[in-house]
Parts: sequence; structure tokens; C-alpha cells
Amino acid sequence: MSIFSYILNGDYFTAILFVLSRTFVVFCCLPIHELAHGYMAYKLGDTTAKDSGRLSFNPLAHLNPIGTIMIFLFGIGYANPVPVNPNRFKDPKKGMALTALAGPLSNLLMGFVSVFFFYFFNFLNIRLGSSTFLTALALFFFYSASVNVSLAVFNLLPIPPLDGSRILGGILSDEAYYKYFQYERYIMLGVMLLLFTGILNVPLSFLNNLMMRFISIIPKALFSLFI
Repeated sequence: MSIFSYILNGDYFTAILFVLSRTFVVFCCLPIHELAHGYMAYKLGDTTAKDSGRLSFNPLAHLNPIGTIMIFLFGIGYANPVPVNPNRFKDPKKGMALTALAGPLSNLLMGFVSVFFFYFFNFLNIRLGSSTFLTALALFFFYSASVNVSLAVFNLLPIPPLDGSRILGGILSDEAYYKYFQYERYIMLGVMLLLFTGILNVPLSFLNNLMMRFISIIPKALFSLFI
């Protein structure tokens, strides 16, 4: 559901948590996603992101206005990509693949941490008695986990210029690699159109739910032992 649905239904409590959780994602998780890209590139020998001041937790160094609005409207958005110079890697294709993988992995890690806190506050709610404050905290982290998983799944799609395309590029031949990225701009415009029309909603929802169940296995099993 969108924030407008909650407001129209008069569920202002959930609408506020919805906005707060996505604000958290925008100002914390998106910068970490880009920082992960830049740090991986730095560890592989490319200092471009560091030299550009992008190895930072400061959201102002990363945020993109349109990508930020998309997070609030669709739960999928983006920050300004960190600059990467593949020529500085010993193996450019492998370096780009690992650098690309770092971003979605950071979202999955943040999603896992958020799911952990979701189950933790649910556990406290059961043990200490139902509390609006604990319910709010649990929902906040559930929404945070949901957006992080959505970002990871979306970015792992093998579609230029998403991270998944760079990961796939790491195993393609040089000829196929350059042909693959030749139509990057047009492919991304097509993906944006599919997003806005909702055509991608069903397959993305299926993948998001699958990933949410996967990262919930350990926290759910852990806290179920104490209930």
C-alpha cells in the first residue's frame, strides 16, 4: 500500500510510521548503499570515490532529488551513483562486478538487521504486554526491512544500468559486455515506464516476499525459542 491509501483509510498512525521509515531509508540506507560501492572500489584499487568525497555517511554527499521522491512513492529509488574508474582495477570486469554487488548486499544486511529488530520488539510486545510504542517500533523496522529488500532485489535485476547488469557483466565475454551496455539508456527508460505503470509490481512483489522470508529465517527462529 502507498501512504495515500493509509491516509484515505484514516490510518494516520501507520501513515506516519510509513513516512518515518522511508525517511530513515533515504537518509541512512541509500547513503550506505553508495558508500558500500565506493568502499569496495577503494579496496580494489580505485580511489575515485574517495577523491570525490563520496566515502562518507553524509546523506548530502549522495542523495538525488528524483530518487528520493521515488522512495516515498514507490519504495524503490536511488542516490547519485559513486564515480568508479574500472581502469584502476587489476581486472576491470571483475572489479566492476564486485563493486556493483556491494550495494545490494549492504541493503540485504540492513534489511536483516531491521527484521531482527522487528521480531525483537514483537517479542517484547508479547512478553511485556501490548504497547503502542513497541508496536510502532516493530512496524517501523518492518517497513525499513521491506524497502531495503525492495532496493536489493530491484538493483540485482540484470538490467543496465542496475547493479545486477554489472554483476552479470563480470561473466560475459568482452564483446557481449560492450553490446550489452550499448543500449543502457533506452533499457532503463523502459524499466522506469514499467515501474510507473505497475507492470513490474507482481514479479517484484514475489521476489521481495521470497527474500523477506529468507532473511527472516534466523530472527524468527531465534525469538520463537523464547515465546
